[in-house]
Amino acid sequence: MKQVLLLACIALSTMAFTNLKDSWTNDDPHTHLGFTVTHLGINDVSGTFNDVDITLEASKADFSDASFTLVAKTASIDTEVDARNTHLKSADFLNVETYPTLNFKSNKMTKIKGDFYKLTGNLTMHGVTKPVTLELKFRGTTVNPMNQKETSGFQVTGTLKRSDFGIGPKFTEAIISDVVRLKADAEFVK
Repeated sequence: MKQVLLLACIALSTMAFTNLKDSWTNDDPHTHLGFTVTHLGINDVSGTFNDVDITLEASKADFSDASFTLVAKTASIDTEVDARNTHLKSADFLNVETYPTLNFKSNKMTKIKGDFYKLTGNLTMHGVTKPVTLELKFRGTTVNPMNQKETSGFQVTGTLKRSDFGIGPKFTEAIISDVVRLKADAEFVK
C-alpha cells in the first residue's frame, strides 16, 4: 500500500512540473507597439504607444501554447507631432482621462505554418471589448550577450476598425481611415 501511495505521489509531482509555464516579460527598449492610419485617403500617418507592458506565459519551447497579456497607457501615444498627440488624447479620440489603458488578453494561439500563428483574444479600448485575430510570427530565441538572459522575439500584425471601439466618431473615413493597421515587435526575457 505504501508503494502505491509513493508511486501516486511521484506521478502527481511529475505531472505538476511538466505543466508549469514559464513567465516572460517584454524588454522595454526592444518593444514597439505601432499603428498606422490613412489621412485624407492619400497618406499614411503612424504612431506608437511608448508605455507598454506585456507578459507571456508558455510551457512549450516553440511557444505554441503561449498566452499574452498586454497593457498600454493611452497617454503614451506618440505620432511625433505634439498638437496631434494632444488631440488624440482628447475626448474626440482616446479620452485618456476616462480610459487610461488599452488591454489585450489572448485566449488562443493556432499554428499556421512554421513559425507563423493566428493569435486571438480580447482587446479592450475606449471602454469597449471586442474579439480580435492577429497574425504572429515567432522570430526565435537566443541568449542576449549583453545580459546573458534568454530572450525570445515576436512580431504581431493585424487590423482593427476604430469605429468598433467608438474612437473618433466625428471623423469620417474621408479624413481618417476607419481601418487601423497594427504592428508590434517585442523581445521577451525569461
